[in-house]
Amino acid sequence: MERREHGEDFETATLGGGCFWCLDAIFSRLQGVQQVVVGYAGGHVPNPTYQQVCAGTTGHAEVVQVTFDPTILSYGEVLELFFAFHDPTTPDRQGADVGPQYRSIILYHDQAQRQTAQELIRALDADSPWGRPLVTEVAPLETFYPAEAYHQRYYEKNPTQGYCRAVIAPKVAKLRRKFSARLKESLSR
Repeated sequence: MERREHGEDFETATLGGGCFWCLDAIFSRLQGVQQVVVGYAGGHVPNPTYQQVCAGTTGHAEVVQVTFDPTILSYGEVLELFFAFHDPTTPDRQGADVGPQYRSIILYHDQAQRQTAQELIRALDADSPWGRPLVTEVAPLETFYPAEAYHQRYYEKNPTQGYCRAVIAPKVAKLRRKFSARLKESLSR
């Protein structure tokens, strides 16, 4: 766990489930989430650029690093929400986004996270909510590279952009509909 000012303990989850703009828009709205940074992980090229990652040759996935307060949102709940907002049964693909950079991946920070991820994947495979086995990769986080500044909080900065309206907005609407009690804005109600 990371120590922050005032003695608060935060955890970090690193997750890839397609375009990182989508996961950023989801996790940044959740109670207990302190910060979301979009970036690249799981590859072999140091300090990759967006263009290099999009070429599919660096081995990196588009990921989010979610810093959260585990007394409000547990790591298991973070993973459950992660699985609710992408298709973990399609290798190297999310919708129209195709390539290894869009793979479903959980990059664990410690053995407890690894165990939680593997147990949840086993439970989901047994329950089979998608009707197909999960292909989510579970691997140790080696290095996280933050993406370029224009990718951070992309949906908030570009809500009328075509991809944002067609792909991200429906996911945010689903979040509001199905998980409204978990939203930061529900704290003010």
